[in-house]
Amino acid sequence: MQSATNQSMLSVGLRCRCPRCGEGQLFDGFITLKPRCEACGLDYRFADPADGPAFFIMMTMAFPVTAFGIWLELAYDPPLWIHAVVTLPLLLLACVPVIRPLKGLFIASQYINKAGEGRLATPAAPSTGHTTKN
Repeated sequence: MQSATNQSMLSVGLRCRCPRCGEGQLFDGFITLKPRCEACGLDYRFADPADGPAFFIMMTMAFPVTAFGIWLELAYDPPLWIHAVVTLPLLLLACVPVIRPLKGLFIASQYINKAGEGRLATPAAPSTGHTTKN
């Protein structure tokens, strides 16, 4: 078993493998996260990519596909069903296949960078105002 430290975050993330060992799978089903790695036992509760992958995919892929749909409409003025059989499947093909690897990449990034929830800093102990001189 190759250590995940020898593997890149990109490699384990895009292959949807455990960010610690690089062997176990991250997902049960399409994008449902497993509770832990079956190879090394890493608990995946630390992972919370939330809507990040979906947001980035939609923002990068929706613009060119929408531009294509607008171009198609302006250039050919097709009936609505043409958009339903051309533009909609194109949008799905541009977005759905990349969501799983991108979610894996976000999870690997969280693990490798030791990301956690934000916490407020605890205030320092109040000073007494006395200074010592040597």
